[in-house]
Amino acid sequence: MAQEKSLREDADLTKQVAITLPRIGFEIKNLAYDSARKMSRVQRFKKVKGANTKQLDTQYMPVPYNLEFELYVMAKQSDDALQIVEQILPYFQPDYALAINDMADMGISRDVPIVLNSIGYEDSYDGDFTTRRALIYTLSFTTKFYLYGPVTSAKVIKTVQVDQYTDLPDQSPKREQRYKVTPKPSTAEADDDFGFNETTSFFQDAQGYNLETGEDDNKS
Repeated sequence: MAQEKSLREDADLTKQVAITLPRIGFEIKNLAYDSARKMSRVQRFKKVKGANTKQLDTQYMPVPYNLEFELYVMAKQSDDALQIVEQILPYFQPDYALAINDMADMGISRDVPIVLNSIGYEDSYDGDFTTRRALIYTLSFTTKFYLYGPVTSAKVIKTVQVDQYTDLPDQSPKREQRYKVTPKPSTAEADDDFGFNETTSFFQDAQGYNLETGEDDNKS
């Protein structure tokens, strides 16, 4: 009755309220490096840049981090708070894997686990329970994600050339042979056993011995 009397005495419905309940909010608590998921520092992702087969995008392996945050569910009535929490908890056992495009530029997709660590409950009020009451559920989560560095572009290596020498005592040694290899990748192959175009060039050594024919060119 006291509340009804107060409303009749001051029936101003344009006054702003302190807060509208129920509502949900979150807060980031911590960001820490996860050494248990450490990857190689030298290994890299590689991807041909679009339709340009002569350009190759490369990127080093990402760095693992754990993001800790808290989700707050605030309500005046216990039934309102429970209806919200009951729609969240069934998805976590105790984690929920969220599939995301982790690095769209490199075409990397990954399942990022979100772990439910703990659930807290708080019932705070001023005066009696009917005057000013707030029920707060605090859900603590940890997200295991990765941070990526910059993407660098370079030309695709299509031919490998190796020069072989018999000896290296001089500043300008004589070359013995040159060996070139050009891969022929085939998308129809199920494995990585690609074909190759191989080219070998033979040269004379310092004494005039032809390494291709096996004869001494200095002899008449």
